[in-house]
Amino acid sequence: MTSSPAPRPAPAPEVVHRLEATYPDAMCALHFSNAYELLVATVLSAQTTDVRVNQISPALFARYPNAAALAGADRAELEAILRPLGMFRRRADQLLGLAATLLADFGGEVPGERSALVSLPGVGRKTANVVLGNWFGAEEITVDTHVGRVSRRLGWTAQQNPLKVEADLRALLPDAPWTKLCHQLILLGREVCHSRGPDCENCPLVDICPQLI
Repeated sequence: MTSSPAPRPAPAPEVVHRLEATYPDAMCALHFSNAYELLVATVLSAQTTDVRVNQISPALFARYPNAAALAGADRAELEAILRPLGMFRRRADQLLGLAATLLADFGGEVPGERSALVSLPGVGRKTANVVLGNWFGAEEITVDTHVGRVSRRLGWTAQQNPLKVEADLRALLPDAPWTKLCHQLILLGREVCHSRGPDCENCPLVDICPQLI
């Protein structure tokens, strides 16, 4: 008995076109006004939501507007601001280490190179990609749960590992506007292509999604 062939992946250029039409104003959901704020907010967004980070950001950045202020923070005061996010002691450790390293190694400024960013405590490739893409203007692929899930459903990758997903996406569309496209994929995943019970009837890709053809 022969198995049926795997469905063809959704045509990438058409997906890009439709997502741009559906989400023309897609952008980073975190609130920030400079590279320092974006870096700190992205580090804090691990294991919580952007909405929750945005709720504590005004108080955090008013009290600690730069790396020097954050490095000199009173720990109890910092923990009190971070408490609504959960794991506030660990998050305080991360931010204090991040600020100290920014001061010691980069004069308090956020570097614009990946190798430098990932040398900072609490900063991995995903966080570096967010900062590079949303502040420094690089076209970077940020593979969160939504981007990974939607990309697999579109047949663009079969990988679970974010680094391998990123490599597959880059090979598929090497010149795509990836920073914005990732925000569009995230919105599609949040609003339509849910992990459970996706709203396929209202999906702009319904007729080209390999899951439905």
